[in-house]
Amino acid sequence: MKFFLLSLGCPKNQVDAEYMSAQLSAAGHTATAGPEDADALIVNACSFIEESREEAVEFILDLIPYKKPRGKASFLIITGCLPQMIDSEIYDALPEVDTVLGTAEYDLIVNALEGVLDGSWPLRRLPSGVGGISHLHGLRIPADEQYAWLKIGEGCSNHCTYCTIPSIRGPLVSRPLEDVVNEAMFLAELGVNEIILVSQDTTRYGEDIWQRPSLEVLLRELDARLPARVWIRLMYFYADAITDGLIDVIASSPRILNYIDMPIQHASDKILKLMGRSEDKIMIKERIDKLKESLPGLILRTTVMVGFPGETEEDFAELLQFIGEVKFDRLGCFIFSPEDGTPAVRLKGKVDPQIAAVRYNEVMSLQKEIALEKNKARVGTVSEVIFSGYSEGDIFYRGRSYGEAPEVDPLV
Repeated sequence: MKFFLLSLGCPKNQVDAEYMSAQLSAAGHTATAGPEDADALIVNACSFIEESREEAVEFILDLIPYKKPRGKASFLIITGCLPQMIDSEIYDALPEVDTVLGTAEYDLIVNALEGVLDGSWPLRRLPSGVGGISHLHGLRIPADEQYAWLKIGEGCSNHCTYCTIPSIRGPLVSRPLEDVVNEAMFLAELGVNEIILVSQDTTRYGEDIWQRPSLEVLLRELDARLPARVWIRLMYFYADAITDGLIDVIASSPRILNYIDMPIQHASDKILKLMGRSEDKIMIKERIDKLKESLPGLILRTTVMVGFPGETEEDFAELLQFIGEVKFDRLGCFIFSPEDGTPAVRLKGKVDPQIAAVRYNEVMSLQKEIALEKNKARVGTVSEVIFSGYSEGDIFYRGRSYGEAPEVDPLV
C-alpha cells in the first residue's frame, strides 16, 4: 500500500514520523512524495498551542480532497499530539478522519493502516495511554541526508503552569543509554554529519533511570564512539540542570558544538515563579556566565514569553534589560497562549492582547539590533560549514556553521 505521511510541529514530532515511516516500509508499504498517489493519508499533528492546532487543521483540510470520492486515498489517519489533546472533538471538527493514534501508540501504525483496510481496526476510536518510548526502536531514515534529530527521551516531569506537554506526552521517560548510542552510530554510518539531541528537557536525561540527570554520561559515550567528522548539537536545556560537570564534558569535546539552546522564558523572578519554573534570574545568569566562560565562541539560543498573566511593565522592562545584558545570539519570542487544563489559565492579571503584541515587537526589535551587531562581528572570519545546497539562481553556496541549528536558525 502507498502512504503519504505529513509531520507537523517540532523536531521531536519529525522523529516520531520517521519511526512510523520506517515501520510501514518494513511491513512492505511504500511512502509517496505527495498525497495524490497515496492509498492512505497520515498526518502526525502538533497541538502545543492554539495556533499550532489551527495550523494542523488547515493542513488536514488541504489533504481531504485527496481522499475518496474526490481523490485516490481510501482513508485518513491522524496521529500524535492533536488527537491526544482534543480527543473525540477531532471527529466533530474533521468528520473525514477515519481513526487516530495517540502519543503512546505510534508503534501501532502498521496495525492501524492494515486494520482500517481490512476492517479489523476500529474506526473513530480514541487514543489510549499517553507518551512513552515504545516506538523509539528499530532503524529509521532521517528526512535530511546531512543532519538528524535524535530523541533521547519522551515526556516531561517539570510542571510549568502554561504547558500542556506533560498531559499530552506524559512524564519523563529516558531511552536506555545503549539504545541512544546505537542509533547515533547507525545515523553516522548513513553519512549523517550532524546529530542533534532533543527531548522535552534534554538536561534531565536519565533522571528517571539513575535518579539524577545523566546527560554528561551519555555525551561521554557519544564522544568516544562516534566518528570525528560528526557534530553533536544540544537543544532544550534547562538552566537548573546544567551542572559544571556537564559543561566540562562539552568543553572537552571537539565534536560537541559550542552551541546551547536554553529557553529561559522570562527574567522576572515573579513571572518565573508564576510560570512554575524552578530557576530564578540569578541562577540563569550564573549558568550563562559559566557557559560563556567555559565554551569559547559559544552561540547561545533562547526562547522567551511575553504577555504572561501578571506581567507588568516593570516585569517586561526586567526582561528587556536581561536580553540586552546577555545578548543572546539567537532568540525566539512567543505571546502567552492560554491552554485549557493548565494552571496558568486561572491566574489573575491577564495582559491585554494588544499590549502583549507591542511587547513582542519590542523584544524582536531589540534582538534584531543584537543580531546585527553579532553578524557584523563575524565579517572576515572563517567557519567550517556543512553544505546544504545553493541559493536561488545557484549564485551562492548555502550551509550552516556550528552557530546555525537546522530549521530554527538562518543559513550562511
